[in-house]
Amino acid sequence: MGGFQNIGKIPELKRRILVTLALLAVYRIGVHIPTPGIDGKVLAGIFERAKGTLLGFFDMFAGGGLERLSVFALGIMPYISASIILQLLTVVVPTLERLSKEGEAGRRKITQYTRYGTVIISLIQGLGISIGLEQMRGVAGEPVVFNPGWSFRIMTMLTLTGGTSFIMWLGEQITEKGIGNGISLIIFAGIVARMPNAIAGTMSLISSGEMNWFVLILLLAMMLVVIAFIIFMETSQRRIPVQYAKRVVGRRIYGGQSTHLPLKLNTAGVIPPIFASSILMFPATIASFINHPYMKTFAELLTPGSLLHEILYVGFIIFFCFFYTAIVFNPDNVAENMKKYGGYLPGIRPGKKTSEGIEKVLSRITFVGALYISFVCVLPTLLVKEFNVPFYFGGTALLIVVGVALDTIQQIESHLILRHYDGLVKKSSRIKGRR
Repeated sequence: MGGFQNIGKIPELKRRILVTLALLAVYRIGVHIPTPGIDGKVLAGIFERAKGTLLGFFDMFAGGGLERLSVFALGIMPYISASIILQLLTVVVPTLERLSKEGEAGRRKITQYTRYGTVIISLIQGLGISIGLEQMRGVAGEPVVFNPGWSFRIMTMLTLTGGTSFIMWLGEQITEKGIGNGISLIIFAGIVARMPNAIAGTMSLISSGEMNWFVLILLLAMMLVVIAFIIFMETSQRRIPVQYAKRVVGRRIYGGQSTHLPLKLNTAGVIPPIFASSILMFPATIASFINHPYMKTFAELLTPGSLLHEILYVGFIIFFCFFYTAIVFNPDNVAENMKKYGGYLPGIRPGKKTSEGIEKVLSRITFVGALYISFVCVLPTLLVKEFNVPFYFGGTALLIVVGVALDTIQQIESHLILRHYDGLVKKSSRIKGRR
């Protein structure tokens, strides 16, 4: 408890935490403000039937805003998509690559491009959602939209784009004036906000006799084990020893010391399961809206829990783990920088051989990280299928929640240690963070 008590002794840290909580509260209020022109009850019934499809997946990132079609219905996904697109373009577009190497000024320029991309993606998605809503019907054939037409479409586009832009601004304010990464914390808040309903649903199953206490205790114990496993894997590193040769500059001698190059076991983070889920759920969602026997069969084959879905899911996760790691980590650049400052791997020549050595180690740990992510993401499907668990256990949601919690705790600890206070955990078990 000493670590938590020390938070109140640092006015700046206390202020940052309060600002973060206040801005997250604003976000949660906005999730409950509906977009005009929508029959909320009919839409809720459609989403109840759409669990396990692309709609349910995006609703998780929107914190329930898509289910209500609130002003924050698009959530922060357009910003994430724009950021990923800019990262991919940085590798292939020389102008963006130069900007990424220009320090703070270049990063500000790329951030500005990301904002423009977010607005464009939001407008396109808003138009698609408005047209899709006009086609939707409830169980009795009742329409979702009261007055369909271009007036509704334009209003929905502007409303949803404005909501996403406001969320993006909130995330930037949290990062600048609060504690932790603002965008990650907004996703975190949206996922955690659904826990009370999940707990209430579980207790109702127990009271009705559909689930017994032994199964619940077993699931809670398994959840704790999985969370501990995720924390261990997210903080795991492969440290490659690096030796720096001595350099004489004037009358001073630099280098000559031994250090290490830390490589994260999970360099790609939660991007692989997000991409894999989107790719698999998109055709299944489209097929579910087409009233044809072949389309219904196709949708069932790609339903979470089916053998084909799980095999493809794991395959896509492994592929995107290697693909995204190759984008964000370049062994050639690392080897070149090490060579520039007189660094080398013991027993390996500087330059190309060093790059090959780093790439070999990175490929091995990336494969282990891909298997770990696949296990955590497939686990909830098995639990739902075998135990009929009424809430989303594990998977992408749990990876995000645990990862964001680790990063936020690490930042709080940094503030405490900077001012000579003990952290939230003991020194022997201090959280390393995911960076």
